[in-house]
Amino acid sequence: MITPRYHREIPQRYRLEAGKCTGCGKVHFPPRRVCKECFGREFETVTMPTMGKVLTYTVIDIPPAEFDNLKPYVVAIVELENGVRLTCMVAEAPPDKVEIGTKVEMIYRRLQTGREWEVLQYGYKARVI
Repeated sequence: MITPRYHREIPQRYRLEAGKCTGCGKVHFPPRRVCKECFGREFETVTMPTMGKVLTYTVIDIPPAEFDNLKPYVVAIVELENGVRLTCMVAEAPPDKVEIGTKVEMIYRRLQTGREWEVLQYGYKARVI
């Protein structure tokens, strides 16, 4: 069973926090222990921008059982204003409203619902502007 404390202790899931290498300035999301550019091990925490654009996407028509109530839905690779790319669901928009280059805003939403005794999982999604 997944505990609520586990998810609360993952700040990048809730606050879009990344690690910025103090040596070369490379931003890593999610944060890493070693910089892939300069192999540095010193990082500062930075908050990611909330605005970005869709680089590519796919429409999921036959989802896993946990996401059956959302079908069809869009999963996209979004490039944020600082150049960091992440994969996320696109919320609050039908699939025909999403295309390459669509401007999006990162928002905090429920990711999935488990059985009655499980914890609800929240995280980031993209919303079409």
